[in-house]
Amino acid sequence: MKSIIGKLVLRIFGWKSDYPDAFKTDKSVMIAAPHTSNWDLLFALAVFWEQKIPVRYLIKDSYTKGIHGSFFKMLGAIGVDRGKKGNIVQFAVDTIESNEKIVLMVPAEGTRKKVGKWKTGFYHIAQQANVPVALGYLDYKKKIAGVGDLVQISGNFENDMKKIQDFYSSVEAKYPEMYNKKIF
Repeated sequence: MKSIIGKLVLRIFGWKSDYPDAFKTDKSVMIAAPHTSNWDLLFALAVFWEQKIPVRYLIKDSYTKGIHGSFFKMLGAIGVDRGKKGNIVQFAVDTIESNEKIVLMVPAEGTRKKVGKWKTGFYHIAQQANVPVALGYLDYKKKIAGVGDLVQISGNFENDMKKIQDFYSSVEAKYPEMYNKKIF
């Protein structure tokens, strides 16, 4: 049923999915970028559902509480209290390790607002869980949502981040003025 919904959402809004089989793995940390709009989640989930890929994603914890909390949890949300100094990285690693198949989607910018640089939790999660980083993207200019590459974390932070930054340099956000293409 989710597959049909995903296809329908993409068709209604005129989007295409691009998730090559070569980038599908049993486990990965997926960057969700650029992230400048609430619409990003709809299009990202539509691709996952169309492709029948189990996804979990980190989101501000207020979305997973109250009346609407069950809805977001049903969609794969994992609430994160950004004000607490907890170990989100270890929690995410444990989540990956406790699942046979999982794509853990992380909004690396941490917000829809413009930021000076990305948060690097996705990098540390992938490194500690020994899984690749999938470069998930939403290109609003081309109306394509998908995955453009898999990056195996080498441990050389600067080189790995440069490779990731180079990939995202040509991706067009819904609100380009809110997206900083210099990520580190």
